Amino acid sequence: LQVAQVTALPKSSAFRYLATLEARRYIERDAASGDYRLGLAFLPLQARRLDLLAQRARPRLEALRDRFEETVNLGLLDGTRVIYLDIVESPKSMRLAARPGDRDHVHSTALGKAITAHLPEDRVKAIVAGTGMPALTPNTITDEARFFDELTRVRKRGYALDNGENEPDGRCVGVSILRSRFPAALSFSAPVSRFPLGQVQEVAAALQEVADKLGDDFGGGDAPDDSS
Repeated sequence: LQVAQVTALPKSSAFRYLATLEARRYIERDAASGDYRLGLAFLPLQARRLDLLAQRARPRLEALRDRFEETVNLGLLDGTRVIYLDIVESPKSMRLAARPGDRDHVHSTALGKAITAHLPEDRVKAIVAGTGMPALTPNTITDEARFFDELTRVRKRGYALDNGENEPDGRCVGVSILRSRFPAALSFSAPVSRFPLGQVQEVAAALQEVADKLGDDFGGGDAPDDSS
């Protein structure tokens, strides 16, 4: 409303401009207050570090894709959603693959769970309060208490699992890149028919090995910076 008043634009036009700026990461919306603030695109140093993270990750994502022949993703918490920074798609004709720049909910995705499991509780509560917890499939967790229980399990076992929660026939496992100084994670996505639960730990271990190497490259602290 204030943007429309200051710019003398119709509300619909102001919202469209804001949506475009948010999609391109020039601004981000605060989950608790609804206010907008400058996004990562206005932070040159962080943007350069993100580019470097993506560059370092790319050959390792490709190696994972070649090993398992399924899609591998690099994601980042950008405001209240997970944004896909890079995607290395499965060579198979039927595959689960988002597009770079796509944004997903944290409560329904392995990337989102892996990242939020290592963020302060009040930060996570603000995120889900701002976005809600819509039921994207019958398996989606839509209760805040259940979601926090799930995040406890993520921390204990070391990986996050999306078991048909974001896509009805999809399964995804994710791990956080703890020492990257960003709330970032890697994930592996495949149709349920090609990704049995018995393979989850093997894939999670492979993802964790890559996440550890990326963390070593950046030499940050023990937990991601949630400033983005």
